[in-house]
Amino acid sequence: MSRVLVTGAAGFIGSHLVDRLLADGREVIGVDAFTGYYSRQTKERNIEWARQHDGFRLVEGDLLDLDLDGLLDGVGHVAHLAAEPGVRRSWGRNFPRYLARNVVTTERLLEAVGKAGETKVVYASSSSVYGSDPGHPVDEGHGRCPASPYALSKLAAEEVVGLYGRERGVAGTVLRYFTVYGPRQRPEMALSRFLFCALRGRPVDVFGDGGQRRDMTFISDAVEATVAALEAPVGVYNVGGGTRATVDDMILAVKKVTGASFEVRYGPKAEGDVQSTWADSGRAERVLGYRPRVGLEEGVAAQAEWAARALVAAPA
Repeated sequence: MSRVLVTGAAGFIGSHLVDRLLADGREVIGVDAFTGYYSRQTKERNIEWARQHDGFRLVEGDLLDLDLDGLLDGVGHVAHLAAEPGVRRSWGRNFPRYLARNVVTTERLLEAVGKAGETKVVYASSSSVYGSDPGHPVDEGHGRCPASPYALSKLAAEEVVGLYGRERGVAGTVLRYFTVYGPRQRPEMALSRFLFCALRGRPVDVFGDGGQRRDMTFISDAVEATVAALEAPVGVYNVGGGTRATVDDMILAVKKVTGASFEVRYGPKAEGDVQSTWADSGRAERVLGYRPRVGLEEGVAAQAEWAARALVAAPA
C-alpha cells in the first residue's frame, strides 16, 4: 500500500483519518502547523494514539513555507485537510489569513504534487460553498453562492484543484463535507460548545433563533468517505450525514444524552451563517459506496462521552 500524506493531521477530521489509515495498515506522514486557532494541548491529545504507532511520522510545519518536495517522496495519496476554519472570524482584517491558509497552501501543495508525479490529492472542502439550500437537497452541480469569506476561500481552493487537474494533470478530488461532528470536534463549533457548557453547568449561547438547520455528518462517516475517495475516480462529491437537525434539535439532543438542565440564550445571527444545508450525496453513494450509518442521537452521545473525558483531562 502506498504512503499517505495527511495535512491538518492533528485536527478534528485529520486525526480521525490518520487513526483509520494506520488501523488499515497504511503508512502515514502527518503535517500540522499547530496554529493558535485552538489549543495545542487539544491537538496533541488528538494524535496520542497515532504517535505511538510505527507507521506514523509527524512533521510539524506550515504549508506556506515547508519543503513540500521532500515530504512527497514515496507518497501515493495526499489528503489535504489543513485549513483556517470558521465563518465568524473570516471577515475583515482576518481575510488575508484565510486566503493564505486555504488558497495559497493548496496551490503550493498541488505544485509540489505536480512535480512528484503519480500522486492523487483529496481536498477537504465544505458545504458552505453552496450557501443556503433552496428548500431541497443540493447536488454537486448546484450553483455555488458562498456567504462568508471563509466559504469563498474554500471555493477558491476548489478552483485551484480544478485548474491543476486541467492544466497540469494533477489528479484531484474534492469532498464537500456537511457539518461534521463527533469526538474531537473543534471547540468553537456549535455542538461542541453546547456539550461543554452543559457538562460545566453553564448557559448555552446560540447565534440566531435556533431554527437554522444543518445536514449533520458523524465523523466516522466522513472518514469512510475520505478513505474511499483516496482510491476512487477523481470527482467532486458531497458528503452529508443523512440527518438534518435544527440548532434547537441539537440542544434537545444534548439535554437528553447529558441529563443536564441549562439556560439557552439566543442572540443575533452570526454574519455569514446560512439558514439551511441539505446534501444530495447520491454521487458519493454511487461512486464511493458511501452510506452514512450514524444518526444524530447516537452521534451526540458519542461526542458527549468524549467531551466528559476531555474535561477530566483538561478541566476549565
